[in-house]
Amino acid sequence: MSVGELVYTDKLKALIDISAGINLKFSDVDALMVYILEAAMKLIECESSSLLLAQKGGDCLRFAVALGPKGAEAKNIVVDKNSLAGWVAQHKKPLVLSNANKDERFFDRVQNKTGYITNTMIALPMTNGDEFIGVIELINKTGGREFSSEDLELMTILAKHAGIAYANAASYRDAKDTIFALNDNIKQGGEYHVFIAKSAVIADLARVADAAAKTTSSVLITGESGVGKELFAEQLHLRSPRRDKPFVRVNCAALSQALLEDELFGHAKGAYTDASTCRKGRFEMADGGTLFLDEIGEIPLELQAKLLRAIQDKKFERVGSSETISVDVRIVCATNKDLELMVREGKFRDDLFYRLNVVPLRIPPLRERRDDIRPLADYFLQKFSGETKKNFKGFTDDANEVLYNYYWPGNVRELENSIERACVLGTPPLISAQNLQIPADVPGASESAATQRGFVPQSGQTLKDAINEFKKYYIERALQTSGARQADVAASLGIQRTYLSRLLVELGIRQ
Repeated sequence: MSVGELVYTDKLKALIDISAGINLKFSDVDALMVYILEAAMKLIECESSSLLLAQKGGDCLRFAVALGPKGAEAKNIVVDKNSLAGWVAQHKKPLVLSNANKDERFFDRVQNKTGYITNTMIALPMTNGDEFIGVIELINKTGGREFSSEDLELMTILAKHAGIAYANAASYRDAKDTIFALNDNIKQGGEYHVFIAKSAVIADLARVADAAAKTTSSVLITGESGVGKELFAEQLHLRSPRRDKPFVRVNCAALSQALLEDELFGHAKGAYTDASTCRKGRFEMADGGTLFLDEIGEIPLELQAKLLRAIQDKKFERVGSSETISVDVRIVCATNKDLELMVREGKFRDDLFYRLNVVPLRIPPLRERRDDIRPLADYFLQKFSGETKKNFKGFTDDANEVLYNYYWPGNVRELENSIERACVLGTPPLISAQNLQIPADVPGASESAATQRGFVPQSGQTLKDAINEFKKYYIERALQTSGARQADVAASLGIQRTYLSRLLVELGIRQ
């Protein structure tokens, strides 16, 4: 056996060892790519190597990994389809070049940026079956030699194993991310809530949400704590073309600035001491779907610029990485704070506010939509009757009166907690006022909210007539306070202008 044959045999044995090593790296895509290139450089004896991955749309490739004297400077550079790598990607065939930088297809941006001269090159496709993954480039064989047909043969075998291993590692990573997202969704109560409403004002808001859901515009949902802002966020997603894609929730008030940045954008391997692998953030998890940012008013000012770019340009970088990631995410935000006041006080960026406030939705407190109290109470009674295994049929008259007249400062959340407590403490078949344990010293607990505002209904009126009389009284007072413009009056009342116009006609109110 000749010396050349012995060398080739040794390299085939080395290739077998490399293939075995590739299979041990399947759980970490980044480590796998580095291992493949390092092994290739040793196997065919060259100075530099790189892996260019196909990007979304298929029109370009990006240097995902670059090893060698100037490898770090080449990473993340984007290469178009008219380059040598682009030709390999289009034709799915390898290239072996003796004077690569003289070829008309040579992409000189890397050479100009790094100063590293490319002479000899092998470029070959990395595939998994019919799926194209990227291009492997081996540059400048050591000692000024040219790449041989044996080098190409060895690299063709290695590229085939590498493509299969990369696809398996990517599938493993995606499955791991999916499991993480599902577990996280379960922890956050990821099931969609039941949407219950009877009042006209919520019906109007639901129509606005239905129209907004068909677009990709950002929506800012405002209202007191506990009014149901998250339910409207869910409805915007469920009524949209993205309904079958992820709905990802983030509570911006629950995390510090550093943790929130990591939560939103993820981190690269090595970004922190214990960051042993890459981690996707919520923006990536929500790709194609909806990202719900709850308590947006709590996001630190220092993080708002990065959030603005991610929302506006749909691009960001993971913590500890310079690689730009593109996503398609619809943004829905919620807050119980006055963001306009925060903008004036310099606590919230005005450009971010305007970007978020494309479609504003103000959810009125429960005391301003009392028609919703009874259906919500009935729903919660049925829910907690089952959980407590008690067969409650309804409420006593006194309990119904307390439910309707109470001010509900904690809104729907407080109503839910009150019904749950009543089911735990009460005895079937009916929930009593005593079971509800509504505090008597809270405004509105013992007298109606209307009476507290100076309105006293006439005796002998039906409930419907009394409610209509109060509506008329309250709207007329708003007209006096807010002026004649219906838009201003509707805003002060927390209702839509179209609903106000209908009430003016129904109640015979003249402006």
